[in-house]
Amino acid sequence: MSPEPTHDVVVVGGGAAGLSAAVALARSLRSVAVVDAGEPRNAPAAGAHNLLGREGVPPLELLAAGRREAEQYGAEIVTDRAVTARAGEHGFTIGLAGGGELRARRLLLASGLVDELPDVPGVAELWGRSVLHCPYCHGWEVRGRRIGVLGAGPMSVHQALLFRQLSEDVVFFPGRMADPGAEAWEQLDALGVRVVEGPVQRLRLEGDELRAVVLDDGQEVPVDAVVVAPRFVARADLYEQLGGTLTEHPVGELIATGPMGSTAIPGVWAAGNAGDLSAMVSAASGAGLVAAAAINADLVAEDAAAAVRARAAV
Repeated sequence: MSPEPTHDVVVVGGGAAGLSAAVALARSLRSVAVVDAGEPRNAPAAGAHNLLGREGVPPLELLAAGRREAEQYGAEIVTDRAVTARAGEHGFTIGLAGGGELRARRLLLASGLVDELPDVPGVAELWGRSVLHCPYCHGWEVRGRRIGVLGAGPMSVHQALLFRQLSEDVVFFPGRMADPGAEAWEQLDALGVRVVEGPVQRLRLEGDELRAVVLDDGQEVPVDAVVVAPRFVARADLYEQLGGTLTEHPVGELIATGPMGSTAIPGVWAAGNAGDLSAMVSAASGAGLVAAAAINADLVAEDAAAAVRARAAV
């Protein structure tokens, strides 16, 4: 016999999705623990944007407020890393890096994703500040400035077009990417996007400031911001330990989800970037809420069925 659960739900991940789920679950009087390793993806950014009522709020400030809100309704915040997961008769057991474990009837994976950045010196150092990927997250902040787009694949041309909306000074560096085709080149040319051929060697920095893109031949192209196309890979070790398989996506790998965040593993949900590589903060928060509602409904149905069986046994 496996031990009885210590919680109704364990949420892995203390970002917007996980904390939103925790608030909703706790408000439904569910015992919920959030395991938070303290590594939010957007920590380098100065502000979270397109978040109604909290536009530009510093990400860490937003998460601190979310933790307080979850705790005021009775959710438990566990500052640790979830490293193991196994399924049992009564639900799931989550092992923690710091020792100990949590047992829950249901599991919500809100563990986010990893940005696999181009191997170009300077990119990682300025990621989330003057090295960007999303025009909706950071485009306003670089409007009208000199923007370089590093070619990596078909999405890179799309990025160049999106950032051209924000600035008349956009330079595209195709590097070694495959030829995107005549139509793409025609669009860039018609919009006045300058194309600079040759492999990119590095970004030139002065302290924390971006100054230029440097090519292998030594040529320097002055820029104020650089746009890259990372590969997005869901943090899904626990899902794979439980027997799940990641789904390939044109820009990475994710946990495939059905309606309201359900996964292929019964009793396991996913929300936020783990299941939606493009989810911004507001979308991740909404996905956490929707998943929480589904989990609560699932538990309500299970409890009702158990009550019927118990009455029939009397």
